[in-house]
Amino acid sequence: MLAQILEFLIDSILGFFVFLLLARFHFQWLRVSFRNQFGDFIIALTNWAVMPARRVIPGLAGLDLPTLLVAWILQAATLALVFFLRGHDLGAAPGAVVAVLFAIAFVDLIRFSVYILIFALIVQAVLSWTNPTSPIGFTFDAMVRPFLRPIRRFVPPISNIDLSPLVLLVLLQVLLIPISYLRAQVAGML
Repeated sequence: MLAQILEFLIDSILGFFVFLLLARFHFQWLRVSFRNQFGDFIIALTNWAVMPARRVIPGLAGLDLPTLLVAWILQAATLALVFFLRGHDLGAAPGAVVAVLFAIAFVDLIRFSVYILIFALIVQAVLSWTNPTSPIGFTFDAMVRPFLRPIRRFVPPISNIDLSPLVLLVLLQVLLIPISYLRAQVAGML
């Protein structure tokens, strides 16, 4: 029981920071402004890890590579702690175990990125109906607009109702199926 409580706390706390780091990466990648409450919140809670990493790791092709690498390492550490608490022998072949943990963490980052996009899509859709002029609405719109743009070419509005968010939501849910399968396959190597 104590191991389950520790596993929950580790996964919740470290997972929260992984999501924040990924959100920061996506904000920078998608050119979303950090000049809002949500952006200030993300920066305030992730600067402790990102700023030292930026001194050592340069950006790559305009991407915030230090933030992504910190998220990857933190997710791998989370997985190592969780597998240790579950009683897995992580010391048997340390090189292979580390490689598998980082592979699972990489798949998790892809999965979490899809979750972030789903969250942004739902918030943007709700705000577009309830409060379209909300300052935070522009943030979420900037996050989902690049993904909705190609869909809007094929799915025109019907009676002034934009169905492209619904189509994107279905596509993202379908994408989660092979990602979950891949994660299970990689995790099976431990």
